[in-house]
Amino acid sequence: MPDPTTRPELRGHFGMVSSTHWLASAAGMSILERGGNAFDAAVAAGFTLQVVEPHLNGPAGEVPIILHPVGGVPTVLCGQGPAPAAATPEAFAGLDRIPGSGVLPACVPGAFDAWMLLLRDHGTISLRDALDHAIGYAERGYPVLPQIADKVADMHGVFTRWWPGSAALYLRGGRAPQAGAFHSNPALAATYRRVIEEAEASATGRDARIDAARRIWREGFVAEEILASLADPVPDGAGGHHRALLDGDDLAGWSASYEDTVSIEYAGYTVHKTGPWGQGPVFLQQLRLAEALDTAGLDVLSADFVHTVTEAAKLAFADREAWYADPAYADVPLAELLGAEYAAQRAGLVGADASLELRPGSPGGRTPYIPDPRPTGTTGDPGLGGEPTVNRTGERTGPAEQRGDTCHLDVVDRHGNMVSATPSGGWLASSPVIAGLGFPLGTRGQMFWLDPRSPSVVGPRRRPRTTLTPTLVTRDGAAVLALGTPGGDQQDQWSLTYFLRLVHGGLDLQQAIDAPMFHGNSFPSSFHPREMAPGELVVESRFGDDVLADLRRRGHRVIVSDAWSLGRLSAVARDPATGVLRAGANPRGAQGYAAGR
Repeated sequence: MPDPTTRPELRGHFGMVSSTHWLASAAGMSILERGGNAFDAAVAAGFTLQVVEPHLNGPAGEVPIILHPVGGVPTVLCGQGPAPAAATPEAFAGLDRIPGSGVLPACVPGAFDAWMLLLRDHGTISLRDALDHAIGYAERGYPVLPQIADKVADMHGVFTRWWPGSAALYLRGGRAPQAGAFHSNPALAATYRRVIEEAEASATGRDARIDAARRIWREGFVAEEILASLADPVPDGAGGHHRALLDGDDLAGWSASYEDTVSIEYAGYTVHKTGPWGQGPVFLQQLRLAEALDTAGLDVLSADFVHTVTEAAKLAFADREAWYADPAYADVPLAELLGAEYAAQRAGLVGADASLELRPGSPGGRTPYIPDPRPTGTTGDPGLGGEPTVNRTGERTGPAEQRGDTCHLDVVDRHGNMVSATPSGGWLASSPVIAGLGFPLGTRGQMFWLDPRSPSVVGPRRRPRTTLTPTLVTRDGAAVLALGTPGGDQQDQWSLTYFLRLVHGGLDLQQAIDAPMFHGNSFPSSFHPREMAPGELVVESRFGDDVLADLRRRGHRVIVSDAWSLGRLSAVARDPATGVLRAGANPRGAQGYAAGR
């Protein structure tokens, strides 16, 4: 049996919100209490996360959303902005990679439009009410997490030397904000107030005002401020000056959109993920391998389970590197990759000992892309840019290892509407704050490859293959579970382990979150320097000496992480037969909470 949980699994009939920050969960619950539905609550929580977790996401970032309205079907809302039209490989001539910070890697901002589209089409509340909580925290202030204080302190030199807009917002009086102190963002509050006022002045009716807000963002004063900030070359975090590729046509010509989920059946459930422009299908490939390897029969806290799941993940993530990309521009053999026959063939590669190789498959006899290997420790990369926020031993990154990370939220209401979203990008450490707006641009373009052999090579209007990957699960056509976590390449490792523990381990939502976690690093990172650590397995110490010794005996290079250091999972669930709602949230880092009744 698992140890006692850090907090109870929440249970009720009215509504549940779970997220990576207690203020966002409270904002979402407030909307439910006022009569809003799950989609209204998700929008309010999403905009709140932009304010209270600026080191993890922002208004100019991106968000994939999976939603299931009652009476409808699970659907992906793609809030991943594409690369600019000028983003050809030639635009990065002289570089061995796309930088992780500054403005050169900026894609079209996607988060704002995606949240607005969700609000218009599936919500019920007004534009003003949807932004009310975010504006309030931006105006009156929010308590600074220790992670924000550390992040700003580490960026002090970059802000003061290169990014004056960031210094003005985060280094008031020349000092980083103290953990626990309240910090405000009046420029962001003013931006949202002006969007609301202009939308209300130019349109009548709820939907028309939301569409007006979307136009203001893409073509009005927000777009004008963004373009003005890009008029001259902008320094990245290492002092290199680059001119942005993003222009007005890019901003005006894109909008968030809906598409079908990618799904498979597993253990009586249907598991829904995004397409291969995200890493979501790798979760489904791991489920196929779990079937082939009979993972269901293993103790979910045992060394056998850790070994089997880790070895399957190596195969699935090798396929991710070889095949995944924006399917509008690349021929991704998804049907073959998700086939039971292919999984059975791949499962034969899982042995008793840990593999140290990158082994993508050849679906349909095709030749896979295999990136040039870059073992850990072979680069002097300064690390400015994207995820993760922890290094391979679970320690906080220092000034030479700055990263952004991600947020997550899940909501279910009493009607059975459910939504899962993973907002990210627009990190305070990735790009300079635009002073007139109160937020930086996103730098998701860093995830493209410059290697022309890669299916995910950079190109005009293409979506970068992100790590953002919410999960929604249905049974007999009804939504029963939504879950997710921040964590870059670890997202679909931690989430997969969590799901298997729910389905096969008999754990409730909170027990499965609290159980000791693990992940592998035996495949190229999605972020520069794209390094990999063959055989490396990071394991929370709470697994115990016997499990750790068993894993080492099998050939894993075990890195023992702190007892409570891996994963930031959130989840909500609903039983369609009884209407009972449940929720759990991650205790690691002392910020994730669920709210509900």
